[in-house]
Amino acid sequence: MWFVFAVLSAIFAALTSILAKMGIDGVNSNLATAIRTIVVVIMAWGMVFLTNTQSGITAISKKSWIFLILSGLATGASWLCYYRALQIGEVSKVVPIDKLSIVITMILAFFLLHEQFTVKSLVGCILISVGTLLMVL
Repeated sequence: MWFVFAVLSAIFAALTSILAKMGIDGVNSNLATAIRTIVVVIMAWGMVFLTNTQSGITAISKKSWIFLILSGLATGASWLCYYRALQIGEVSKVVPIDKLSIVITMILAFFLLHEQFTVKSLVGCILISVGTLLMVL
């Protein structure tokens, strides 16, 4: 089931880039990010109430709160940079560079989460990096 959600995530991420590029024309990138964020907040809280999971908020540990807040700050910074890059650059070049996050995530997962880094994952990281370079040069 995780695979289905991962594929859907990729499809929606692709739509995000195209729709954002189409909508950001003549709009300040920070304002566009704020509008997008409001929509995401409404959707996320809507799902919480739809699935009746709002009572779980009191069970969240202090450690989880800290890391969720840090994750939110990282997401906000990413979105602000992403929208600015989309506004001034070509979507076909911005998106591949943004997807280098895959390589960075795998490296961080190895060092911070002690996840296994195999020959296959190393080759994948190299191919993603080379592919990104080919797409943007």
